[in-house]
Amino acid sequence: MGTHRRPRQRATGGGRVRTAATITLAGAATATGLGGTGHADPQPTAAQVRAKVDKLYQEAEVATEKYNGAKEKADAAEQRLEELRDEAARKEDRLNTAREALGSVAAAQYRSGGLDPALQLALSSDPDRYLDGAAFVERAGSRQTAEVGRVRKELREVERLRGAARVEVASLKSRRAELKRHRETVTGKLESARRLLSRLTTEERVRVGGGTGDHASRAASPGSREGLSAAAQAPDSRAAAAVAYAYQKLGSPYVWGATGPNAFDCSGLTQAAYRAAGVSLPRTTYAQIDAGRRVPRSELLPGDLVFFYSGISHVGIYVGNGRMIHAPNPSAPVRVAPVDEMPFAGATRVV
Repeated sequence: MGTHRRPRQRATGGGRVRTAATITLAGAATATGLGGTGHADPQPTAAQVRAKVDKLYQEAEVATEKYNGAKEKADAAEQRLEELRDEAARKEDRLNTAREALGSVAAAQYRSGGLDPALQLALSSDPDRYLDGAAFVERAGSRQTAEVGRVRKELREVERLRGAARVEVASLKSRRAELKRHRETVTGKLESARRLLSRLTTEERVRVGGGTGDHASRAASPGSREGLSAAAQAPDSRAAAAVAYAYQKLGSPYVWGATGPNAFDCSGLTQAAYRAAGVSLPRTTYAQIDAGRRVPRSELLPGDLVFFYSGISHVGIYVGNGRMIHAPNPSAPVRVAPVDEMPFAGATRVV
């Protein structure tokens, strides 16, 4: 039977189908690869990068001011906690002193035997000496009452301080968690901006950073005609001193969270300038805008603080002729710039 079987035919049609399918898939893969290359997103222009970087810097500055505010509160909570601990230590010292005094009174009573005074007088071999001792016991009894009251008062005060300290510890823990969140936001935004800038040539990065502002900064100095004129037009000596300080810091790097003397963020620069003039300003932009009298843009004088964006996230020091000194962002140092460089939000005359 086996000798009469016909040999099996190779399925040539199936082979053709498989071959065609293979060619089709290979072609599709090739087309996909070519298509992926052909339809890749175009490289952004320098102007587009600048717009994205500016937006990231603004968002980072919003987070920076929130970080500054949280740090100010954390520092205050830490200081209060330290003061509470110091006060509690002092109270505990007084409590220990009161306890020792109470122990002395108790020992004196124990030595007297605690007998009825009339019986002690009757049994005493030296009545005069006993009378002196009885007077001491009476005084000791009054003193004991006072010492017990004192101990109770000191105990209540120590417990109150310990409770207040526990509240401050919880507050400090919350503030530190908030600081961490804002720090991560800031560093994330700045890292994204850095990656975008790394795609540009050196010349393009200079344009994105604002080369003209840097040139203006180099031309200005505290002793220059511009610097002297700005200080002379300030409303008083403190504003003039703040303006002079700002001119001295031209070219200093922007570092978020910094308040000088060698690096600054925007509100750190204004705070340091007025600190040098003997005026204490709050740490953040949204607190600094309420640190003086609001003035319209048409009445600006050198030394006035000028604020930008709807969230009051940026600040500079006005120096006259429509210009300010500010700490812009990590891609540009402290410099002179036009006030209309950013959306104007308001102005405050500190002094």
